[in-house]
Amino acid sequence: MKFENSIGVKILYLSHISSIYMSENNAIPKITALAITFNEEVNVKRYVESLSFADEIIFVDSQSSDKTVAIAIELGVKVIERKFTNFSEQRNYAINQAKNDWIVFFDLDEIITQQLETEIKDIVAKPEDKVAFFVKRNFFFMGKHIHFGGWQSDKAIRLFNKKFCQYNGNLVHEEIKANGNIGILKNSLNHYSYKNFDNYNDKLNLYSKLQAENLYNKKKKPNAYHFIFRPLYRFLWQYFFRLGILDGKEGFILAYVHSFSVFKRYLQLWMMYRKIE
Repeated sequence: MKFENSIGVKILYLSHISSIYMSENNAIPKITALAITFNEEVNVKRYVESLSFADEIIFVDSQSSDKTVAIAIELGVKVIERKFTNFSEQRNYAINQAKNDWIVFFDLDEIITQQLETEIKDIVAKPEDKVAFFVKRNFFFMGKHIHFGGWQSDKAIRLFNKKFCQYNGNLVHEEIKANGNIGILKNSLNHYSYKNFDNYNDKLNLYSKLQAENLYNKKKKPNAYHFIFRPLYRFLWQYFFRLGILDGKEGFILAYVHSFSVFKRYLQLWMMYRKIE
């Protein structure tokens, strides 16, 4: 009788250990949501609420002068203030602060829908052989959904496993360099990059400056081709070849300001060589 009881206890113990092992192996991996921020007070609350499915939210803030940090802290976000150097460094620094392997790295002007949230959670639970995933983006400018001009195929990696992924080091227009297979999610997000014209123009100015620094580091020197034909090509490519003309006046404005930002890139590069502030 005692022998049978002993056997029964052992069976129950082994069954319990087995169930714990299986539950641990089947546990859904935790997710860290990261963002780099600068003066985003109007977007913080919506952004944080849309990421309620994340187990950890971290902002690396570039010394905002508005209420971005205060609002984020009030909502339970971990905020690390760090002087901005360039986009790759700032994003890679953020990745290194994450406790969890699976990362969602959205911008604060991107809207994460309920459908996208559900797909992300399903993917993280069963990523198969993928280490990163593109998300398609619907771009809005001046309140209008832009369908052409190159934005019809816009997408970016927004979900990835940090064990296999880092940003590629570009000062601007940084991209994830993944050591493994990359997938693409079915659901897209809405990208509201435009707040007002001055804000959008300031963004392009920053991009132009960082691109000029990148070219300067590579010892590229500007010439007449860069000042005349590169901006012209950008306008023609965006407005005609990528059908920006079909987006009406918004398509024209986008093509114009982006072509001018190309001109500014080479102007700033020229000024760097001449040590002009």
